[in-house]
Amino acid sequence: MSAVTIYAEQLEAYLSERYAQPVYIHKLQLLGGEQSGAAALKGFGYGKPLRIMYHTDNSQATHEMVLRRVNHNEFGHETDADCVAEVWRDYQTFNRLPRHTHAIDLVGLGRNGRLQRVGDLQELFILTDYVPGTPYAEDLYAIMHSGQTAALDFDRAKATAVYLADIHRLKRDEPALWRRRLRDLVGDGEGIFGLTDSYPAEHPYITAKLLYEIEDLANRWRWRLKDYAHRLCQVHGDYHPFNILFDGGINLSLIDRSRGEWGAPEDDVSCLSINYIFFSIQRDGRLAGEFEKLYHHFLENYLMRTGDEELLEVIAPWYAWRSLVLASPRWYPSLTTLQREKILNFGRNVMLDDGFAWDAVNQYL
Repeated sequence: MSAVTIYAEQLEAYLSERYAQPVYIHKLQLLGGEQSGAAALKGFGYGKPLRIMYHTDNSQATHEMVLRRVNHNEFGHETDADCVAEVWRDYQTFNRLPRHTHAIDLVGLGRNGRLQRVGDLQELFILTDYVPGTPYAEDLYAIMHSGQTAALDFDRAKATAVYLADIHRLKRDEPALWRRRLRDLVGDGEGIFGLTDSYPAEHPYITAKLLYEIEDLANRWRWRLKDYAHRLCQVHGDYHPFNILFDGGINLSLIDRSRGEWGAPEDDVSCLSINYIFFSIQRDGRLAGEFEKLYHHFLENYLMRTGDEELLEVIAPWYAWRSLVLASPRWYPSLTTLQREKILNFGRNVMLDDGFAWDAVNQYL
């Protein structure tokens, strides 16, 4: 969300529409500054509040309001979506607090340059096209029950790896956003801390001590990885088998991209590859048989295509995060205690190692 350009004519058109009569602006001023007129409008474009003084066609009385914009920063507003969420939250909450300044409207700047009223909205929806296909998870369920694979299974594992290798080529140089992604991994509501908080208080194996240890190790990894900002790249963000659709062959489509445009490649790699471990534990109690072959096939193809050996040095906390999802009694209530134990062992133990030994996964279980 870069600087925007707002003109007095746009504000007059918006206010005239809002009040259903001509409105005339006679002064614009930045709050906390002396700039007025065009200089004030330029300052607003960079995030400063704009004081608007105007009168209507049938009254010479001066009315005032303030137009506010959330600016990008490295404190939770690194992306456009962060800024939009903040504006939405402010509009929903300002008027619920006694003596707080009153929120009058929610205003959007359209691609046509018009300021548009959106304050009447109660909820936002997204409309997408329909993509036919079968979730990749159905393949993995079938293999779990039969123990059998076909050539197509290996072709699809390769296709998922090739896709990731291709999108991960697009890099971004933004260290603050990299640190934000590490922070989200550990402390976000959908991250490690949010997941540990969702676990039941009493469980035969999942104790508060274990969850605390996982949290502590993850935060140590966060500090360890702060200087790896060169890894920031284009990601899907939730690359699990239910979000990957195949058309009957090896052509894949994706749904439900999450958590932003930029992140860590190891996020996507761990999100998919841990599922081979997950399904294999349910079948054999360890990574074995056809799932072990698919796991190796996926990683071999990804590493060969990217040359990213550094991935093995940094992937541990992302595996820990995904292990908390898969071991969760809330999301997977049918797992046995032993299966949960092995999945969480994996998540904790990979963080105890200096580098991930992807060809010896069972040592972490």
